Amino acid sequence: MRRLAPRPISSALHAVVRDVEPAGLLARIQARWADAAGAVLGAATQPVAERDGVVTVRCESSLWAQELELLAPDLLLRLNGPPGSGERPRVERFRFVVGA
Repeated sequence: MRRLAPRPISSALHAVVRDVEPAGLLARIQARWADAAGAVLGAATQPVAERDGVVTVRCESSLWAQELELLAPDLLLRLNGPPGSGERPRVERFRFVVGA
């Protein structure tokens, strides 16, 4: 009997992760936030609520909130994927608030 070559563990994990991925938009955004925002912004900010496609992001300071306002179009693209990617529901816009 011939043995098959070992398969990468990533192929097996991909199927498992897909099955346990968060179902709601807020949970999906929270899971992807650190990668989309980057390490520094991800540590200073956190998505805390979602309603009708508007995601509220809590920021440590008004400086971070202002910075995120400027980065919002890029963040939308990173979180939603390219237009027409078919992933639903999508983030329509952000609301940035200051709080601890």
